[in-house]
Amino acid sequence: MPTVPDSPASPPGVEKRKGLVVWFTGLSGSGKSTLANGLEAYLNHQGVMCFLLDGDILRQGLCSDLGYSLEDRKENIRRVSEVSRLFAMSGVVAIVALISPLRADRERARALFKDGEFIEVFVDASLAVCEKRDVKGLYARARAGGIPDFTGISSPYEPPLHAEVHVETGLHSYESSLELVTARVMAALQAPPSA
Repeated sequence: MPTVPDSPASPPGVEKRKGLVVWFTGLSGSGKSTLANGLEAYLNHQGVMCFLLDGDILRQGLCSDLGYSLEDRKENIRRVSEVSRLFAMSGVVAIVALISPLRADRERARALFKDGEFIEVFVDASLAVCEKRDVKGLYARARAGGIPDFTGISSPYEPPLHAEVHVETGLHSYESSLELVTARVMAALQAPPSA
């Protein structure tokens, strides 16, 4: 059986673009989707090919058969990781916004990529801040027992220990948080590809 190359070859005369994944993790309401959308707009303006994989949207299609148990979340992350890898192999920046509560699941995602191709962004906001931002009332329903396996209430969240970017959205503005993310992503895109 023929082997599959790590990444598709570029046609003659076409420069191979560098792909990577930017993985936003944090509690519900921390600002993951807001920052991910901001990064997508910024990269589009810079002429960088990118695609946003948002957890809420993915659960309407690719992952619609999954619930919110830790086992289902593990499978959700596995599927999104594989899709992200395909985008990155094609020279696209995959922007992922998932709670992805467990370190082990995020590390399995990271293991699919070469050094420098996986940027973990810890979107850090306290539970109190996230609850204040919760216009859908999900936290209140979870505290009342109406939503089982709700991260931060009845299900654990393990913060990253060594994220490439750590933004504290409860303390800093959206603009300064986005600037930290865009600076790190552009530096990664300009770095020489790893062997």
